[in-house]
Amino acid sequence: MNIEHVNSDNILHALKQPEVIELLFDHLPDIAFFVKNDKGQYTLVNETLVTRTGFNQKSDLIGKLPTEIYGKELGRRYQEQDQLVVQTGKQIIRYLELHNYQSQETGWCLTTKIPLFEGEKCVGVIGVSQDLKSPDITDKSLKHISAALEHAEKNLADNPAITQMADIAKMSPYQLDRRMKMVYGLTAGKWLLKTKITKASQLLIESQESILDIAFAVGYSDQSAFTRQFKKATGLTPTEFQKHNSAKK
Repeated sequence: MNIEHVNSDNILHALKQPEVIELLFDHLPDIAFFVKNDKGQYTLVNETLVTRTGFNQKSDLIGKLPTEIYGKELGRRYQEQDQLVVQTGKQIIRYLELHNYQSQETGWCLTTKIPLFEGEKCVGVIGVSQDLKSPDITDKSLKHISAALEHAEKNLADNPAITQMADIAKMSPYQLDRRMKMVYGLTAGKWLLKTKITKASQLLIESQESILDIAFAVGYSDQSAFTRQFKKATGLTPTEFQKHNSAKK
């Protein structure tokens, strides 16, 4: 079913019984759930989101904008996403992003945001951010791709190509994508992006290397391209990320 064409009336009806929605999502610790109005203010959240934002109770988040919860730098990206959904009426599906929470948790999530309509008017956004889990090591598919992934991780500076990874795995790029989605929940391209940004994040926090050297270390040919991709994935420039995480220590 194409959820772009789902009538939001049924969802809005369910949201009039928030205790039902909360009961469901409060028991899903790997999913941050939220509903926002057309201004981007939270109207419903689950316990996972409360914990990760460092607050004590749901009422601390209700009525607030992301910038009031995460701070101006971290919250800006979420508000821009929300307004894009509200203004265009288009959904964001399984968007890969690194969350850097106020509670000092950091983790990769797949975020989905869907517009809520009353008639022809978009009145808000409903969404989830689901944690990426470690792969099931008992899955036989992992044996076929582990050599390719190990090669990519060891050679990030050379910007390994998906075709090269597929050759090492003795698969076509299409087959590699299918296996990767089964095991990791990500395409090979998204896995490679995640690996690059994760490594860059570690270097930004733990090393004394320059931003340019870190860009080279994870396969980017110039600092501006690295900065654009890093900000798209984390909501912060490398310099802002470095400053934010230094403040946590």
